[in-house]
Amino acid sequence: MIIPVSRLTRLCLLSSFVMSTIVHAESSMNIAPSVELQYTIKATQKGIPVSGEAKVKWLVSGQKNTLKYSVTTETHVMLFGKILEANSFGSINGKGLAPDLYVEKRFGKAESKTTFDHATNTIRFTDSSASYPIKGSEQDRTSATWQLVTLARAAENSFKPGTQLTMFVAGKRDAEPWTFTVTGTENLNTAIGEFSAVHLVKAPPPDSKEQQLEIWLAPKLEWYPVRIKFSDGDGDQIDQLITGTSSAASAIRTPDAAGGDKIKTADLSQ
Repeated sequence: MIIPVSRLTRLCLLSSFVMSTIVHAESSMNIAPSVELQYTIKATQKGIPVSGEAKVKWLVSGQKNTLKYSVTTETHVMLFGKILEANSFGSINGKGLAPDLYVEKRFGKAESKTTFDHATNTIRFTDSSASYPIKGSEQDRTSATWQLVTLARAAENSFKPGTQLTMFVAGKRDAEPWTFTVTGTENLNTAIGEFSAVHLVKAPPPDSKEQQLEIWLAPKLEWYPVRIKFSDGDGDQIDQLITGTSSAASAIRTPDAAGGDKIKTADLSQ
């Protein structure tokens, strides 16, 4: 099943004013430094409070015109241990992040892979027969947050209250448009200090029980996400707040679509 191209064309209209500041401006892009972020998690699942921790590792490697990225995430909660891995691998161009592969592994379920095949300009899934054409700027569920980081660092003056950014985001079975709205700036107290953070919200459609996503980006901390909150229509929610940062390893280990790893050594010389 292929989604019509006309639908995809409409998705990027709301964010074109931001994207235009970095398209064809690759040489001036200001990519966030590699880092590992640690978070504490407070969640409510079916009315039961749950706590845990998460780690997000953002890595960049390569020369200025051949930059690669990876985002690897792990979520652990008490009693169950690791319940989620959601990783993204790809390249960086004048539009920001360009995913090649998204890999998701949930507790008790088989690993799923979403492939961005740039040779055929098609997004494909191991968990469904759906496919979507690649038109440019598509993201996956993990890269989407870091695409916001990349856009903010390139055009921070555009992240004002009321600003909307729309991107086409692929999950494990399908893809859909995500529209983020900048609601303003909030002060957040964290274990590593107080930050003035830009608050973005991806709200579900009216009368929908789909998930709401909120992200707080801290300009004084390289625009890294210092808080991320997921809220479901049934009342379940996951709220993660930053507790620490550390230097990230200097190699990207990229799994291919058929299994196995490809290792790229970092060279961040500009």
